[in-house]
Amino acid sequence: MYQRQEIFNIIEFFTSQKLVNFYTKLFENLDLSPLPDRLPSKYGPTGYSRHALFRAFIVMKCEKFAQITDLKDFLENNLIIAKLCGFDILKPLPSYSVFRRFIKNLSNSFLKKIMKNQVNILKGLGFIDNKFISVDATPVKANTKFNNPKSFSINKFSKNNPPSSDKDCKLGVHTSNNSMNVQVTDDKTVNLKKNYEFYWGYKNHVICDAISGLPIAEFTTTADVNEVSILTEILASTNEWFPLEGSYIIADKGYDSKQNHDFIRYTLKGHAFIALNKRGTKKKNLTSNGNVICDAGLAMHKDGKQYFDSYIKQKFCCPFRTSKDDSLCPCKHEKYFNGKKNRGCVKYITISTDYRSSINRDSIFFKKIYSLRTESERYNSRWKNLNTEKAYVRNINSVTNLNTIGHICLLAVAIAAIKSGCVDKFKSLSGFRRIS
Repeated sequence: MYQRQEIFNIIEFFTSQKLVNFYTKLFENLDLSPLPDRLPSKYGPTGYSRHALFRAFIVMKCEKFAQITDLKDFLENNLIIAKLCGFDILKPLPSYSVFRRFIKNLSNSFLKKIMKNQVNILKGLGFIDNKFISVDATPVKANTKFNNPKSFSINKFSKNNPPSSDKDCKLGVHTSNNSMNVQVTDDKTVNLKKNYEFYWGYKNHVICDAISGLPIAEFTTTADVNEVSILTEILASTNEWFPLEGSYIIADKGYDSKQNHDFIRYTLKGHAFIALNKRGTKKKNLTSNGNVICDAGLAMHKDGKQYFDSYIKQKFCCPFRTSKDDSLCPCKHEKYFNGKKNRGCVKYITISTDYRSSINRDSIFFKKIYSLRTESERYNSRWKNLNTEKAYVRNINSVTNLNTIGHICLLAVAIAAIKSGCVDKFKSLSGFRRIS
């Protein structure tokens, strides 16, 4: 009986050696110097090591746990992992409340500094550079019943009815792709299915190296923040410590705007590869010469231009505008009988002259560079595989910190894999874990 008890006291028997090796390599390549280990306290104990608590949340992401209670159970059953985190396993491990307060009260600026250090390490190793940069956003659903498809709450996606469980989250919309399923008939185009859904929650905006597929910077906002309005802010913030001058910035049509194009071209001195968002513009019927076809099916005549700062308005007039014959208009348009000297319809075409309009999106060069945006999609898939697509905490501070820790986790795996000689596994958490 005594020998049997001694066997059960050896904690290594309850945790695989591969798992121990994996977390040993991971924590060896995780620089936590930007985060103070202890909070200063004039009176009473200083509490648990914040480095140990942070490593515990790295374990939470690597094990793909959704809730803190799962993390706590895992550490209780794998004391050697708790010891690697930095806890004293001869004393009780932190309670649920300790973990919750830590992730809620921790300033995200500390985590941003840790992530910046990791990016600079990978930059020094030659795995991250600023040549091709891809930007994308991922929805993070809040922990509320309104996001449950089986919820029958009245007006659950009304701005006037916010969820009481998470007062920080906002109403957003998520599109499943960049286009809609449409059916073209003889006279009109009909939308068969609108590929979008409303949700309460947040967004995680990620800037990636489009070659290596590794993150450079990330920002968490509420779900109501539009991608097009935040691009210049996140690029400018990243450019302060990671130079983006001369970069090829790649993004989907959600980021398309004249302001964003001009910022990339004239402030960053880079090149924008952003899909065109037509935003409901009406397509005009034109002849082969570029003249507008009127409602009666006739080619209208050019009648001068108006010049503005960033665009030109081309005016088109009725081909019978000076005629006095009331029977010439085939459709008897009301504007043809306007009683004025120059009768008939007048239409305009706006010809943009800015940088955004000068980009040839049908060229092979544009399509080849834009295809690199799929690296953002692949990285978002790996990040969401850490169980980050849905938030199980109920405040923006905790959601922001958990999002950043997820990115730090994947960067730490990349650094550990590269320094261990497993370069082919630097983008695979499960693959590097198997061979550790």
